[in-house]
Amino acid sequence: MRKLLFALIALVSLQLTAQEDPVSWSGEVIKLTDNEYELITTATMEPGWHINSQVILPEDNFGPIPTSISFYDVEGRIELIGENKEIGSYTAYSDIWEFNVYEFTDIAVFKQKIKVLDPDLEYIIASAFYQTCDDEMCLRPTHEGVSFKIKPEAVLPAGAFDVIEKYLDNDKEPIVAGAPDASSIKMKEIHENHATDTDTEKVKEEEVKKKNNEELKEDTQGEGEDRSLWGIFIVAFLSGFAALLTPCVFPMIPLTVSFFTKQSANRASGIGKAFLYGFFIIVVYVLLGTVVVAIFGDRILHALATNVWVNLTFFTILVVFAASFLGAFEITLPQSWANKMDANSNKGGVLGIFFMALALAIISFSCTGPIVGSLIIESSSKGGIAPIVGMFGFSLALALPFTLFAIFPGWMNSLPKSGGWLNTVKVVLGFLELGLALKFLSSADLVYQFHFVDREIFIALWIAVFGGLSLYLFGKIRLPHDGVESHISVGRLLLGLIVLSFTVYLIPGLWGAPLQMVSGFTPPLNYAESPRGVGYKELDPNLIIPEGAHLTVHDIIAFDDYNKGVDYAKKVGKPVLLDFTGWACVNCRKMEERVWSDPIVLKMLKDEYVLISLYVDDANSLPIDEQYESEILDAKVRTIGDKWYEFQKREYNIAAQPYYAILDKNGNRLKDHQPIDYTPNIKEYAAWLKKGLKK
Repeated sequence: MRKLLFALIALVSLQLTAQEDPVSWSGEVIKLTDNEYELITTATMEPGWHINSQVILPEDNFGPIPTSISFYDVEGRIELIGENKEIGSYTAYSDIWEFNVYEFTDIAVFKQKIKVLDPDLEYIIASAFYQTCDDEMCLRPTHEGVSFKIKPEAVLPAGAFDVIEKYLDNDKEPIVAGAPDASSIKMKEIHENHATDTDTEKVKEEEVKKKNNEELKEDTQGEGEDRSLWGIFIVAFLSGFAALLTPCVFPMIPLTVSFFTKQSANRASGIGKAFLYGFFIIVVYVLLGTVVVAIFGDRILHALATNVWVNLTFFTILVVFAASFLGAFEITLPQSWANKMDANSNKGGVLGIFFMALALAIISFSCTGPIVGSLIIESSSKGGIAPIVGMFGFSLALALPFTLFAIFPGWMNSLPKSGGWLNTVKVVLGFLELGLALKFLSSADLVYQFHFVDREIFIALWIAVFGGLSLYLFGKIRLPHDGVESHISVGRLLLGLIVLSFTVYLIPGLWGAPLQMVSGFTPPLNYAESPRGVGYKELDPNLIIPEGAHLTVHDIIAFDDYNKGVDYAKKVGKPVLLDFTGWACVNCRKMEERVWSDPIVLKMLKDEYVLISLYVDDANSLPIDEQYESEILDAKVRTIGDKWYEFQKREYNIAAQPYYAILDKNGNRLKDHQPIDYTPNIKEYAAWLKKGLKK
């Protein structure tokens, strides 16, 4: 009968052509009592595909083929307890069938409780019978074997799944799990996925947009580097425009442009000199970035982001910069330097124009210095050519107005007059410098795990900083260089409202809110006085944390030692997700708080992978007998962070964090599945994880 039904279904399928199955199946066993177990069957679908629920339609309704889970060769050896509970299914109206259908998108979880009657039972072979569809077609119904190890040490013999074919050939009926009642599945007007966390807390349904059917590119490492450099360029470019609006630079635009237009024989000559002037501004700042890269090698640049004393030094420098912007004092280079550059600029010709650009950099240092210093500090932590890219973006924004106003001198009539608003720009930048300084203080605290600046304390300090900035913008706080103004401008008011809104947004973070807008800048969620939030629910008492592991963000079980993690993966037969990360890594926190929190990704990290997080900036010392000289680093490996940093450089020849690689259950690298770095696109990262499981 079953074979006849299978043939009938095959004939009416919307598409019969052969195609690689976009669904992956896996089985897991949870022991409840001495003889009761829960069998968890998980189906993971590629983006754009779905499978049907177990709900059986009434006999007079011909429609989608329901999914079913059958258990083979276990008659008299197990007893099913209750229905095969499904998690993640929903019902929605189908234009194809013209009635409501029951289905899963992206991921499906089935939980069947059983009682084992045979104490010698080592494993169970099951079959999932299902049909896969997308919005336009359905594939031929098929079945996929799934195994469940009742005894963890059990080894499946070769041909264990042949029992499924034998049953089909002999028309022998297996034990079929009971389907749930359709009334337990919620109706949704549009196709949405409802994924759940099934292990550590009660089932929690979250709605996420249906994933598009996109192909994951094999190698995203280069793309990740490009994204990082583009991000630095954009931030630096915007910082250059901010520097233009300071009292040291803005008044020089009309003066310099007028000089070129009046001192040149004709307009074309003036434009040419202005172009050359802008070019030399770029050269001066790019040379600064090049010097930083030349002096500091890759390992030193890594230390800029991870060394506690370097971070404390940066914190101090940025606080000094902030105090300068707020009006406590002026930071200037020696006046003799400016006089000498100004004298050389009078020589004329190309050399004179170069010295004019150099004079601009020196004279405006009291305003641009803190911005340039902050950019150098931040871009240096990225390594590679990031400081050069940062200085190019900054200088390009600085040079553009001088060139453009020389080409179109009439535009200068539309420039606002210098005034108190220039000082307001400096003060706003001072508050921003102060907020950035706290990030470096937090990084120093994270690296050594001092817990002096926990998440709540950091957020409270940011609330104070940005709350103070909003009060300043509203005119409630006056600083030394502020003039006497009877009113504030509309622009200043609007900016004040934006800053106040951001300050209010930060407040729930004191009670454990994720604050995804600023993820990466605040300490991670689990680095807090109350790591699970205020008023949290206790962990599932049945949750077992393996020896050498701990709970990390989102209650994911993670190992921080490579060997222990790989040994555990071999024991449980799961692949490894290798996570090269750092306590002071901003993008690592963004991935954990924005991407790992996605229900689909979180389900895979908790159930399908063994997570090994290796902190390359862990400053705790290794035992003396484990320290060694490294040829890769040309230095001695003294700390835990040194060990994992050297390991990443040796195995993957890359020093970027975050960096993710998938290993098989024996700890071997996947040859045809490339590692990836910072990947903020959730569906891209989820597809990469799914593809790793299939490989």
